[in-house]
Amino acid sequence: MEISLTIGIYTIREGRLFTINTIGKVYKALTKHILVGCFLQASLALADDGEDALIITRTVIVRSERIPKKLFRFFIELEGMYRNIVEQLVIHAAREEITSFIKLKALKYREMRNLYPHLPSHYVHTACQDASTRVKSFLKLKKEGSTNKEYPSVRRISIWLDDHLWKLDGLMRIGISTHKGWVHIDLIPHKQFYRYYNTGWRLASEARIKLDRKERRLIVYLIFRKDVRLYKPSGYIAVDVNENNVAVLINRKAYLLETNIERVTLGYYYRRKRIQEKYDKICGVKCRAKRKILRKLREEERKEDTRWKIANIIVREALKHGYGVVLEDLGDKPATNMISRIKDDQLRHRIFQAAFKGIQRAIEEKAKEHGVPVIYINPKNTSKQCPIHRVEIRYNGSRIGVCSLGKEKWHRDVVACYNLLFKALGGDGSIAPSHPGLNLDGSPMPLGSTAAHDLTGIPRSLWARLKSLDMREHQAILKISRDKRRDSI
Repeated sequence: MEISLTIGIYTIREGRLFTINTIGKVYKALTKHILVGCFLQASLALADDGEDALIITRTVIVRSERIPKKLFRFFIELEGMYRNIVEQLVIHAAREEITSFIKLKALKYREMRNLYPHLPSHYVHTACQDASTRVKSFLKLKKEGSTNKEYPSVRRISIWLDDHLWKLDGLMRIGISTHKGWVHIDLIPHKQFYRYYNTGWRLASEARIKLDRKERRLIVYLIFRKDVRLYKPSGYIAVDVNENNVAVLINRKAYLLETNIERVTLGYYYRRKRIQEKYDKICGVKCRAKRKILRKLREEERKEDTRWKIANIIVREALKHGYGVVLEDLGDKPATNMISRIKDDQLRHRIFQAAFKGIQRAIEEKAKEHGVPVIYINPKNTSKQCPIHRVEIRYNGSRIGVCSLGKEKWHRDVVACYNLLFKALGGDGSIAPSHPGLNLDGSPMPLGSTAAHDLTGIPRSLWARLKSLDMREHQAILKISRDKRRDSI
């Protein structure tokens, strides 16, 4: 067991944050500088038998009951004061390039308290956290050259709450501290809230609220946390993400889960184009009716649904076998690198909308939730190189290629999964056992020509209803579907 204690001290004389790890240095700093703010943070790292501990965070959105007009006016006033504080803090922090919450609070706390003396003091604390988070993201974008503004604009606002500003009364009611005192609001819990509340997740001390002015409701963002330990994997599942499918290799059996992202992207692309052409002629480019219609399109929702369902299936299979998950290391902006030599506007749009890293992030988040380890492997030449002979695979305009030395056939997605798996087992951060062997049915040679390109293609209409890749479950669902169709005829 290893315990590390870190003390952060902000001082006026040098205007910077000290990170101190020993008591002697603490005393020396206190004698030389004027202490303004002190933040104590203790981190406890447990490492037993090679296991890693993680803290997983999930946010659950709960809506409140409809609030009377007089009571809702209190929250409108609270939101206005909170917005003003955040705007002033953002301007100052961006001008001075302050990203530390502690430093920003030390400099601006007293000024904000004098400006709003009737507001609970901890709203200034949370506003400083909100502002420092916004400025940190803004300065990163400014450094990359993605923005030319002097400071970030505060458009959407959510009120941050700490443990002094809110409390949960049972499961159906929330109390919020305002400038008018404590206000209690009834909530409408749902199945997801009860699932997190009753399955070992602990409710965090912080929360956020937004105002739904149209329906006079509060939208409450409750944060749940859970301690998870990553187990030691006995093997790995290799995953190769493509535009229209996700290839998965489990125990030398390859599955191709069709996602049809291209069809969804192009369908909404042409639908959006028709709407824009129609309304631009009628009422101009800045048309409110056009924006209202475009907001109703469900492209992102459909893609998100696909990503999380694929992540669920892959993580369940890894958990069932005690395996880890191997993913490609695509870098920070893979789409930008892919389109560097592409001039077709439609293809460039498809590459950006495919969101390859979105599927990987969903898999990683689900894996963390269940304690499944995930490693990233350099994908260079994984679909071009034969995993046996380490020579080039030649493709003739199709996804089936031939090894230039052994002449065995390879499916492009299958060979990518095998190369990712062999790189993981070869020691690229892996703690799995050494190479499990290359024996496959179908040919006297390892990964032979009759088996290397074999894979099981599963359409989205089928795998979206499944919870695993067990073919017996597939056959049972197909039988039920056939029986239903027969009965309807």
